[in-house]
Amino acid sequence: MAHVVWFKRDLRITDHQAFSEAARRAPTIPLYIFEPELWQQPDLSHRHYCFLNESLAELNAQLIEHYGTPLVIRCGNASAILQALHDEHSIETLWSHQETWNDWTYRRDRSVQRWARQQNIPWHQPRQFAVVRGRHNRDGWSRQWQALMNQVCLDAPKALQSVATTSESMPAASDLNLHPTPLQATQPGGRSHALALLESFLHTRGEYYSSEMSSPVTAFDSCSRLSAHIAFGTLSLREIVAACQQRNLAVKAQARGQKGKWPAALRSFNSRLHWHCHFIQKIEDAPRIEFENFHTAYDSLREKTPDSDRFEAWQNGRTGYPMIDACMRALSATGWINFRMRAMLMSFASYHLWLDWKAPALHLARLFTDYEPGIHYSQCQMQSGTTGINTIRAYNPIKQSTDHDPEGQFIRKWIPELADYSAQSIHQPWVLPHKLNGYPLPIVDEKLARKQAMQRIYALRRGDGFFNEAQAIVKQHGSRKTVRGRSKAPKPASAQTELDFND
Repeated sequence: MAHVVWFKRDLRITDHQAFSEAARRAPTIPLYIFEPELWQQPDLSHRHYCFLNESLAELNAQLIEHYGTPLVIRCGNASAILQALHDEHSIETLWSHQETWNDWTYRRDRSVQRWARQQNIPWHQPRQFAVVRGRHNRDGWSRQWQALMNQVCLDAPKALQSVATTSESMPAASDLNLHPTPLQATQPGGRSHALALLESFLHTRGEYYSSEMSSPVTAFDSCSRLSAHIAFGTLSLREIVAACQQRNLAVKAQARGQKGKWPAALRSFNSRLHWHCHFIQKIEDAPRIEFENFHTAYDSLREKTPDSDRFEAWQNGRTGYPMIDACMRALSATGWINFRMRAMLMSFASYHLWLDWKAPALHLARLFTDYEPGIHYSQCQMQSGTTGINTIRAYNPIKQSTDHDPEGQFIRKWIPELADYSAQSIHQPWVLPHKLNGYPLPIVDEKLARKQAMQRIYALRRGDGFFNEAQAIVKQHGSRKTVRGRSKAPKPASAQTELDFND
């Protein structure tokens, strides 16, 4: 008899409840199932595969170092692989963390659940995030988040009684038709990198987080850069919350003049840790939002098939708006851009270019190393104005450029065609067309496109039945603001601003 711990997006041995519970029950198989069909889905890419491989290599090394046993890798269909292991070793229990990811993994988990029931094998799925399965609204949700995060982080099991079994090699990325993008220089995976990032952010890099997270000039250094590690689980969210709380206590103990900007930075960072699970809960409660508008009134708002010229210009960083194009080129090359610039990219595609959010969302999913479906699709819809409950935010790319890159240094780095422009002219290079050096003129008139988009959106919001459906969305998905110990739901289309943890 064997207990199987199925590693999914939780590639660590510390603060891993599923692993700890399986190890406590004696003979254990630490298993990772590589599923080729998952990697053929349109939201996954080469950079995700690289981060996964590096993280699996460190997980394997940790298992060997601590317990003298390697990670068992099997390739293929999850149910078939589990059946084969059951035939070989008689699985007594299956352990894995509850997973809320994309539609493909949701359908796969339902298939595995059916298999486990047929075999009379208990499948235990403890939570690693504060996402609650089977909820109908958000009342009391924040208290449950806090309760889970306040639990003590679990140490790695002291011992592991392993089971000798065969393992397979991971396929090459090229065999899966996954190919790197030009100039790719994405974040490395693995727990050691995650721990180093956490340490440097909480003690050096993060002091000016509150004031520097919005500008791409400073955000690459001042933001935590932990989002990919949370997405792949090389660190647990609870570990990060605990480290943040410890650092906050240390800062509070310092003399007034020694605190620097840390109190504001830690408050701001902590608020984003809360939002992480808030957004994943949305796709847990309504998996359809990966493909469908939150509010059905928007179903006929935009053409389903994107305008190919506009979409390609946006994808390739050639819209004629320097901040849009610099951010897209930086993201394509590195796999990361800060939250405000992510919001601006999606807003520009949705309002100025009037593209349905689905094709841009898939393109960004493939580019973000830290792609997390629950956060991603909620944010894409928020920035496209299709939730029905959030403030419309049509970012002016010229204002974003002058506000967050006033000297044009970020633009010059990623758009070398504009290297000769001054700080005054680089934000609107079309005023000196003779110096464009092959850089395109604006693809749309910024003011006109934004005005037309806003008129269409607000006209739709005034339609019959809009408010009633928006109220139902708030009840199921809206955040709750605490007022004197009680939870208060926000009004539909309120001025609230919801942020994700991609900063």
